Amino acid sequence: MTGNHWGRLQVDIDCQLRRGAWYRVTELESLQAILDVNRRRLAIPHYLIEVVSAPPRRWTVVPRPQNARVLPKDWGAAYAVCPSCRERAALRGRARRMDCRRCHGEFDIAWDEAYLAD
Repeated sequence: MTGNHWGRLQVDIDCQLRRGAWYRVTELESLQAILDVNRRRLAIPHYLIEVVSAPPRRWTVVPRPQNARVLPKDWGAAYAVCPSCRERAALRGRARRMDCRRCHGEFDIAWDEAYLAD
């Protein structure tokens, strides 16, 4: 693997990765990807991960999981995940861009991605 890569879940499963969040890929092997998750190496089966070579620059729109317990109910059917710091945020209306309250970055919202859509 040459250059930097980022990966995120591409299936709706419960694991140690936040849905919609991008993580730096430190190694990419044929059967697994090694991700940097909170300064720890985490091996994930490669087929569960979407990998890109360009840094992510748009909020991911994530459909609310059926078993969500920590997400506020007033966030509704979907929420956003910051491409820079992985902070979750409520979606209000259909804004084109949004500021992150944690890292203060401003990014477009990826309404067109259909992330984890059935």
